[in-house]
Amino acid sequence: MDSKLDAELSKLDPAVPFRASSTHLHHTWAKTFYSRPELYIRPHSLEEIQKLVTLARRCRRRLVMVGCGHSPSALTLTSSWMVNLDHCNRVLRVNEEKKTLVVEGGIRLRDLNLRANKMGLTMPNLGSIDEQSIVGAIATATHGSSTRHGLLSQSVRSLRIVLANGSAVRCSATQNEDLFRAALVSLGALGIIVEVEFEMIAACNIEWDQSLHSLPYILDRWDKDLWTTKEYTRVWWLPYMRRAIVWRADKTDKPLRAPVDSWYGGSVGFHTYHVLLWLSNYVPRILPAIEWFVFGMQYGFSNGATTSAVEELRTGLLMNCLYSQFVNEWALPLHKGPEAIARLSAWLNGDEAGSGIPFSSKGLYVHAPVEVRVSDTSPTSPRPFLDNTAADGPTLYLNATLYRPYNRDPPCRDRYYEAFEWLMKQLGGRPHWAKNFEFVSPAELKDMYGADLQSYLRVRADVDPEGMFVGEWHRRTILGADVPALPLEEREVRRRMMAEGGQMWDGEQRHNNNNAGNGDGHGSGAQTQEGRGRAQATADADKDKAVSPSISTSSSGESFDMLHGAEAADGSVLLSQLLESASTVDERAELREETHGSRVEGATGVHVFNKM
Repeated sequence: MDSKLDAELSKLDPAVPFRASSTHLHHTWAKTFYSRPELYIRPHSLEEIQKLVTLARRCRRRLVMVGCGHSPSALTLTSSWMVNLDHCNRVLRVNEEKKTLVVEGGIRLRDLNLRANKMGLTMPNLGSIDEQSIVGAIATATHGSSTRHGLLSQSVRSLRIVLANGSAVRCSATQNEDLFRAALVSLGALGIIVEVEFEMIAACNIEWDQSLHSLPYILDRWDKDLWTTKEYTRVWWLPYMRRAIVWRADKTDKPLRAPVDSWYGGSVGFHTYHVLLWLSNYVPRILPAIEWFVFGMQYGFSNGATTSAVEELRTGLLMNCLYSQFVNEWALPLHKGPEAIARLSAWLNGDEAGSGIPFSSKGLYVHAPVEVRVSDTSPTSPRPFLDNTAADGPTLYLNATLYRPYNRDPPCRDRYYEAFEWLMKQLGGRPHWAKNFEFVSPAELKDMYGADLQSYLRVRADVDPEGMFVGEWHRRTILGADVPALPLEEREVRRRMMAEGGQMWDGEQRHNNNNAGNGDGHGSGAQTQEGRGRAQATADADKDKAVSPSISTSSSGESFDMLHGAEAADGSVLLSQLLESASTVDERAELREETHGSRVEGATGVHVFNKM
């Protein structure tokens, strides 16, 4: 591998750096999965991105994009080359009239909003956190909770993507529409999205309130005004208490007002809940009592208890994710919600016959709450091919979160998720692409998406025929046996349990055990650590000498027809040095933030329970 990489680097322009390390250990934020990429690459410009794509093609390596690693699934795992765009995070252009920002693909949502706020703008919608890169959020169909908003990709006006042949192609609703529809929910399998044009709104505050109600109250108001009274609405269902917390928010001109502080809502509540969850791994039957105590202490033991606050929109929609977790979330038509909740409630509370779910719930206890959110992407045109929302009306999201106290898996996981997914499929649901769905076959997804999935796969095959961006997760979910193995595709070799919790994932590429003419002669993307260590490092003083011209000045293939050409731009003239020094303590601290979401410090510690 090293001699091949050195040889290919020597053919390219040394003015464009190649910033890579061979000692990076990747893990998801929740530490559910780990993998050790052969190279971890952090480009600073479009030219560097085009260079690494050319090198990967010539060295016969798969590329995997990763941002904050928020998805708890195996989507971002690789033993080949991993790419992080955190240094491609600039705001390139602003159109004040259209309220659009053109940004580089690595910008985090938090930073996008902070910079936009200085211009009097903000994102119109957010999910639960703002740690993700904008491309990572778009690629997995991230959504918020409002019937007046859809997926985050609903605000994307155009994209620019570097494809497997090195060309940078622009796409939008009026230019390369099929590529645009595929890239809006790309699953990382098309190329590297380097530029996003995003439509904002005027910066504003929101006033929110949350209150505790009985489950019958929620179900009775479901088709009345539960989801429409205010612009943003979220519900957290407490299955054993048969209650729910309703959070609603509207835009306001009122000044900022913090929620009432609570001694329990800070570090005391955080650590109390964590310890109780850990105990429940050994004594699961205490979980109903934990639900009653923890959420009663914070939100009250009587229906109608209410708290409120006024925050900036950019922070008011966020929440704290608390602890490491598995997340199994599905989208289904909103009108199916009462049936879904009633049947799941019956099953969790021991009424298997009434639930109609053909799995035993005896001795099974799960964590609370179940998150209930909504969106409506039905007015959007064109729709992403892999949009999991309902095409003809509002969508409900049910999110079955299971915490991993101190990074230990809960014993109920497999049985709970198998039953949950069975019910979601029966009610016409589709899984959230970033979550831990495991009981869905490619054939079932083919039935769920029909011609849209086939269109996505056609575009994917056109822009990446060798599978440079394809891995085991894609094979297991959307490719299946119908799509032949691809030359650069990576497959899973094994998983190993880590002593500290989670699984170490090892992969290899399918291609070149006997294909030395196209690669390095031994074919595996999962080289040994000793083999990785032979790459030569340059001096630390050189590692920040990047050429960073405006992305708009770089060569760009503006026509989808260019995708079938030969290598795009060796003229993307690349070259540089391989850096081993990127594994310092400081960089690891920069790469791995331990808390996601709404983090507010107060006298009682981090305010984790000030809102759900």
